[in-house]
Amino acid sequence: MREATIKRQTAETDIVLSLSLDGSGKNEIATGCGFLDHMLTLFAVHSGFDLSVKCAGDTYVDYHHTVEDIGIALGQAFSEAVGDKKGIKRFADTVLPMDEALILSAVDISGRDYLGFNLSIPAQKVGDFDTELCEEFFLAFVRNSKITLHLRQLAGTNSHHIIEGCFKSVARTLRKAVEIDERFSQNIPSTKGVL
Repeated sequence: MREATIKRQTAETDIVLSLSLDGSGKNEIATGCGFLDHMLTLFAVHSGFDLSVKCAGDTYVDYHHTVEDIGIALGQAFSEAVGDKKGIKRFADTVLPMDEALILSAVDISGRDYLGFNLSIPAQKVGDFDTELCEEFFLAFVRNSKITLHLRQLAGTNSHHIIEGCFKSVARTLRKAVEIDERFSQNIPSTKGVL
């Protein structure tokens, strides 16, 4: 099984996160931030990854540390779970509609971290969630998973729909990228022989 458990404890957060790439979308999410719980739940369901996240964070300050540190832990778990990347499809993309929003995500599980983030989120908050934290989450995830991820908003005016479409699109893209290509199941998908 391609799975990992990460424990991350700092002065700002205490996180236990478990991820299985070969799951069915089962999830148990408790971050202390309702909107982030919602996003991670749908991330698990749409990726088909089993995901458990428990976080006690300094949410009396704001959600910044919680969101960033969960992104770090999820990235570390993803990197560990995907292992040597033998047999994976590596590249994938998804254009996902969420009502009036249309989000494109494209990934290369490359061993090189890069985030191309081109979303225009009109509201500063969704509930009590600062919408700028969407970029912080994916930046932390990308840096620690060592993947290249491009996110593009092709349409959308509702901030909730834009962010939700983003999480769903990335989930679907990662699901496709980590699938084993049976034709090349013993190969590292790179001319270098390593990723």
